[in-house]
Amino acid sequence: MNKSARAILNKKLYAGVYLIRKAEEFIVKNYPDNGMKTPMHMSMGQEATSVGVCEALGPRGQIVGTYRSHALFLAKTKDTKRFFGEMYGKVSGVANGKAGSMHLSSPEHGLVCVSAVVASTIPEAVGMAFANRMKQDDRVVAAFFGDGAMDAGVFWESLNFACLKRLPVLFVCEDNDLAVHVFAKNRQGFDSMIDLISQYNCVALEAEGTDVEQVHQLSVQILGLMKERNQPGFLHLKCYRYLEHVGVKEDFHVGYRSKEDFDSWFQRDPILVQRRKLLELGIQELEIVDIEQSLDKQAEEGVESAKTADFPDTKELFKGVFYGE
Repeated sequence: MNKSARAILNKKLYAGVYLIRKAEEFIVKNYPDNGMKTPMHMSMGQEATSVGVCEALGPRGQIVGTYRSHALFLAKTKDTKRFFGEMYGKVSGVANGKAGSMHLSSPEHGLVCVSAVVASTIPEAVGMAFANRMKQDDRVVAAFFGDGAMDAGVFWESLNFACLKRLPVLFVCEDNDLAVHVFAKNRQGFDSMIDLISQYNCVALEAEGTDVEQVHQLSVQILGLMKERNQPGFLHLKCYRYLEHVGVKEDFHVGYRSKEDFDSWFQRDPILVQRRKLLELGIQELEIVDIEQSLDKQAEEGVESAKTADFPDTKELFKGVFYGE
């Protein structure tokens, strides 16, 4: 890739991670007003994983995820109006205000579903990949999950079946080392995740998930190897969530992790890393500021639109309960 093409790609990647960060900053700012009556599982610090993988998958790629889904939704759709509409429980939301933060979806953009139940969408991704194979559709399905999902038996069953059937499914582990407040060393009886996964018939790669360009390059690489070898893939991306497990605040006062740990990870903050990279590529500060201001405005307009939108009619509560309704 020449320097010009790399600059174009990196501006796109920066816009992706910046929009997610800005949208969540607006959540942090407005959540205390009690207009958003939904639990929040924030993606701050983990933006690069969603943006890098989704960009590599392209528009035809299908994804499923977990309750920490803001980054996935915005990486796939860039739609802050429907995003904030759902946060505020309004008819302008992706599910007319009924889904909230933990059940975002946009099938037309490839985000099929997310779920509040840990590991529950992993077998769904495998089933989707199986269906794509039977239909002779070349779509790849990516399942995003935290390292805590690997403590569930359904993950290993799904991985085993995908390897056995050589399905086009990419398992993406966003490893922030925590299952709520419990570190991996206190949950998992193995030392190396990637060594363990490599024993299966799949392509397994890993990297730190804070550099969005690196995540994108690794994703392109693993998708190519999956196609070449006709095998599923497993992508292990180390990252760090900035805020508490659920909520919009820091939780260093609780005592299970330290401010020093945060400070160490923040040196590789996805926004700062990518912004420095743009400058190194010769992109002018004014052009970067223009990108940021445009996205600031987009996020702010999304919030204001949601605040003034209507709440759904009470009849909406009974719609969509049964298939076909």
